[in-house]
Amino acid sequence: MALPARYKKNNDLYQPLADINVTPLVDVMLVLLIIFMVTAPLLAKGVKVNLPQASAAQPLNQKDPIVVSVGKDGKVSLGGDNVTMETLIDGIRAMIGGDTSRVVHVRGDTEAVYGEVVGVMDKLATNGITHIAIMTNSRSSKTGALLKTREAPTAGSAPK
Repeated sequence: MALPARYKKNNDLYQPLADINVTPLVDVMLVLLIIFMVTAPLLAKGVKVNLPQASAAQPLNQKDPIVVSVGKDGKVSLGGDNVTMETLIDGIRAMIGGDTSRVVHVRGDTEAVYGEVVGVMDKLATNGITHIAIMTNSRSSKTGALLKTREAPTAGSAPK
């Protein structure tokens, strides 16, 4: 019976072993994979905005979108950073660079004042940024069925 090469030298039982044990390496890699899978969704940038619903919304494909958010308290954010209306245009121009075809996405909270969202869009348009998209959530048929209209009471009937 032939013995492995490490036992054939000098009849010594304790020869150095040059093989790598891969099992601990695989265990560590799997733990790291799980940690990154759990923490990646928590690192999402942006401001929490409750978007309005639209049934005709079409998704836009863009690698690195420029997102301007208007919160329900009226604060304007560029990406995840709060900005003033004066610094908004400079920040967007810095992000656009020379590419005038890039689209600026405007996210307005459902509870935001309509005039503030339109004011942001007007500020963009008057400064030459004309490729503007309004972001909405797509309305599912389930939520559309849950919406009920309130009927006006007719003369002689009690209100519901």
